[in-house]
Amino acid sequence: MKQRSHNLSWVLGILFLLLAPVVNAAAQTSAATSKAPESLTATEFSRLSRELSEEGGYFRSDNFTSNETSYLHVVDKMKQIGAAGGAYLGVGPEQNYTYIAKIRPRIAFLLDIRRQAIIQHLMYKAIFHLSPTRAQFLARLISRTIPKEAALKADAPINDILAQLMKLAVDEKAYAENLATIRKVIQEEFEFPLSDADQKSLEYVYKSFRDDGLDISYRVDGTWGNNGFPTLQEIIAQPDLKGKQGNFLVTVEEYEFVRGMHRKNLIIPVVGDFGGTKAIASISEYLRKNGLIVTAFYTSNVEQYLFGSNTFAAFAGNVKKLPINEKSIFIRAVPVRYPQHPAQVPGHRLVTLLQFINVFLKDFEEGLYPSYRDLTTIHYIETQKQ
Repeated sequence: MKQRSHNLSWVLGILFLLLAPVVNAAAQTSAATSKAPESLTATEFSRLSRELSEEGGYFRSDNFTSNETSYLHVVDKMKQIGAAGGAYLGVGPEQNYTYIAKIRPRIAFLLDIRRQAIIQHLMYKAIFHLSPTRAQFLARLISRTIPKEAALKADAPINDILAQLMKLAVDEKAYAENLATIRKVIQEEFEFPLSDADQKSLEYVYKSFRDDGLDISYRVDGTWGNNGFPTLQEIIAQPDLKGKQGNFLVTVEEYEFVRGMHRKNLIIPVVGDFGGTKAIASISEYLRKNGLIVTAFYTSNVEQYLFGSNTFAAFAGNVKKLPINEKSIFIRAVPVRYPQHPAQVPGHRLVTLLQFINVFLKDFEEGLYPSYRDLTTIHYIETQKQ
C-alpha cells in the first residue's frame, strides 16, 4: 500500500529529474518539424493500411463491441494530464472512437491481430461515411429503419435515440441494401480490395449486428447471448465515475469529430501483433517521419496474453521504438480477479488504468514486470482516491 500511495510522486520524480530534458527536446524537435498530413487520399489510406499490416492471427473471441464498462473512468485524468493531439494507437472495437473523441489526435492507428477486426473497422468507416447523424449511424449499423415521421432531432439525447432503436424490428431490405453499399464503398471509395474471405467476414459481422441489434456484445468461442458481458446499448449509455455519460455518441460534436477523422482517412486500421516484428515498428517509423508523438496507446488487456505467449519482451521492444514525450500514456483494461486490484470499482469486471509510457520503459529495463499482475499494479496513475 505504501508503494501504491506514492505512485504519483515517484512518477513525477523520475519524470522531471531524469527524463524530462530528453523527451521535451524530442517533443520540441518533433513539433517544429511536423509533416503530419491534414488528410489522406483514399489511395494513401488503403496503401498505408496494407503496407503496415502483418499476417492475421487467431484470437478466441468476436470483439463486436467493448466489454469494458469502466472505459470512461480515466477520461478526466487524461484531460488533467494533457493527453491531446499527436497520434493515437489502439486495439479492439468502438471504444477507440470515444478515446479518439476525447484526445482529438492528428492521426489514429487501430491495430488488431485478427483481420476480421480490421474488416469490422472498415465497416464502421463506411457507416460513418454514409451517416451524417448519430441516429442514422446506429440505425444503419443494426439494420433498422427509422420512420421519417418519427425521426428525432439531430441533437436528441442519446437515451432517446437508443430507446427508439430498441423498439424497431429488423428491416431485411435495408440490411441487404446496406451490406451491398458498405461493400461497394469500401472497395470503390476507400480503394480497399476485399478478398473472398474478407467479404465473408464483412457479412458475418454485419449480420451479427443485424441479428442482435443493440443487444450485441462481446462473444467468446462462437457462443451466443451476452454471457454476462455488457451490450452495445449498455456501453453507449455507460456513465463515468461522476455519473455523466461520455461515449462518443452522446454528443453531436464528438460524433462529428470522429466522423470527420474517418472522412479525412486519418483513422487507419492495421492487422498487427503487439509482439510482432512489423506493425508497431512500421507505425513508429511513419510517426517519426511525420514528426508525430504518441499521445495515447490503448492496449486493453492484450499484454495479459503477451505474457502467456512469452512475447511481452518483444512488445516492450516495439514500444521502445515509438516516439513519445513525458505525457505519453498507456490506457489499459485489467480483468478484476483474485486478488482484487487496488483500483477496482465495484460493479465492474475490469478496471481501466493509465500509465506513463516512459515509466513503463524504465520499469521494464529494471526487471519490475515478471508477471501481468506486476505490470498492472506497479506505478500506474491513480485516477481516484482509494
